[in-house]
Amino acid sequence: MLKDITLGQFFPGNTVIHRLDPRTKLLAVVFYIAALFTAKWFVSYGLVLAFLLLCIHLSQVPFKSLVKGLRPVLFILAFTAILNLFYTPGRTLWHWWIFTVTIEGIFTAFFMLLRITMLIMGTFLLTYTTSPIALTDGLESLLGPLKKLHAPVHELSMMMSIALRFIPTLIEETDKIMSAQKARGADFESGSLIQKAKALIPILVPLFISAFRRADELATAMECRCYHGGDGRTKLHVLRYQGRDYGASAALAALLAAVIVLRQFGL
Repeated sequence: MLKDITLGQFFPGNTVIHRLDPRTKLLAVVFYIAALFTAKWFVSYGLVLAFLLLCIHLSQVPFKSLVKGLRPVLFILAFTAILNLFYTPGRTLWHWWIFTVTIEGIFTAFFMLLRITMLIMGTFLLTYTTSPIALTDGLESLLGPLKKLHAPVHELSMMMSIALRFIPTLIEETDKIMSAQKARGADFESGSLIQKAKALIPILVPLFISAFRRADELATAMECRCYHGGDGRTKLHVLRYQGRDYGASAALAALLAAVIVLRQFGL
């Protein structure tokens, strides 16, 4: 299960999606989410899905990696679908005790399941095609106007980047600890819920110790390199918008506009 968590991973490449400015991709995710939550019926969802599949094809990110990233949230997907299926008012198709299946419930559950799946895959595609350093630079640039309000933009961007960077590392560390505990006879699968929770203590304690040690080592390394925040710092790669960035932004704006128009027609 832990190996199925792919959030924070980066797939290096030289595709059109990889070469886009990180600011363009961050704004693209915002437009994509807006279009996804604006979509109402099959036509608009199909349009957003076609756009997502086109981006996946252009990025050359393995589709199975995106599907693999959905496994840890399968319970949330199933739970959300069940709630919408049985508790959405409308024309009744089947009823038993406190459970009622309606036509509207079937469509609502389907669209909610599709929306969450596409939302996760679209946001994962951002981290798969953008390095943590590029994400930091892009986020800091987009939040730049907040510096006038004395907001710690650089520090916030750095914290988010470090958090994304260390997710795969901590997952790998957890997997190693679990394997070591299993080799010593630990059982994490049998027993009641309370027993399973107690069995996690031998995992959580060394995991927290390892995380704090890595954080201390990172802080020491940054201090040794005379890191003092973002003031006066220059960048090796200066972000500049190019033609493909304007084209991508126009495509996302057109997608959102098309979904809004389709919604007005009930599509």
